[in-house]
Amino acid sequence: MSFSNADTGSKPADPYKAKNIDDATIKEKIEGLSEFISASKFGMMTTRHGSSGALVSRCMALAAKEGGGVDLIFHTNTESGKTDDITSDPHINIAFLNNSGEWASISGTSEIITDRSVVEKYYSSSLKAWLGDLGDGTHDGGPKDPRIGVIKVTAQTATYAVNRKNAISRVAEIAQGVVTGGAASVNKLREITSEEILTWRASSKMVQ
Repeated sequence: MSFSNADTGSKPADPYKAKNIDDATIKEKIEGLSEFISASKFGMMTTRHGSSGALVSRCMALAAKEGGGVDLIFHTNTESGKTDDITSDPHINIAFLNNSGEWASISGTSEIITDRSVVEKYYSSSLKAWLGDLGDGTHDGGPKDPRIGVIKVTAQTATYAVNRKNAISRVAEIAQGVVTGGAASVNKLREITSEEILTWRASSKMVQ
């Protein structure tokens, strides 16, 4: 069941969103998102399992960003399940969360890149710990290991929330909301549309 403003006496049915939505510029929204992602470093990648259709999430370390900071790069073992999922259905979500309750959700499409120049561009020696050395002189976790690929996530939309007040002020605001029934204003809630991402991506290409 959904409620319109008319059903609730012209008051928003989602008062938290109405109270916290931040009317920032495209530049402010995307640069803020990019900074938050970089600080978080690790995100949960959600794909759809090819045979069961179940949604599956895995913790992934961010390797790099492209497209002016909105498109994300991750490493992958091309023999892993997530590679199969993406091949079956490229739609993807990446979610970031920190211990302050700030979060970001990026939805888009993904692709597996095995071009060696791209793999070597983003290669990290830490990958050896995850792939292991098979002892055949080829599958050694090095930059030429054929198992190493890159997942590129091309963002379509994004939503994120970062704190607008310190911890003490947030607690006070929430406590007041409990007493008064009013929604707490504690976050900068920012939504980035597909049109805004396309505009930003195009402008970042012009600057390069």
